[in-house]
Amino acid sequence: MSTVQLPEGRYGRSADARADRRLKIIGSVLGAALLALIGYFAFHYVAGNKISAEVISFDASGSAVKVHLEVRKDSGVTGYCTIRSQAEDGAEVGRADFRFDQDASRVDKVLTLRTTAPGTTAELLGCHAD
Repeated sequence: MSTVQLPEGRYGRSADARADRRLKIIGSVLGAALLALIGYFAFHYVAGNKISAEVISFDASGSAVKVHLEVRKDSGVTGYCTIRSQAEDGAEVGRADFRFDQDASRVDKVLTLRTTAPGTTAELLGCHAD
């Protein structure tokens, strides 16, 4: 008893070809969904950040660090920025939140951060809107 082999391509796709096509479609749909999700989170991270700031300069002396901070925000938005100072060995010697309630969209301030030991840095950890 011999098996008869049908001509290829005459009677539709083989089971392997159908499975490959189905996997390609599923992979494409999942890839597009992942890209859309990444785009959604990226947009909300950028658009949701209503306060940004930058340390312009700092002067460490004794038990305090004077920090020149420039804050950019939407007009009418209130919030706070967290600043910390570290000692020469890397230990944290001071941390404080500074509030910004002004209506201006740009606030330029010199702040004083009290420290428990002489600080050698002034680092902006982040800003948050209320």
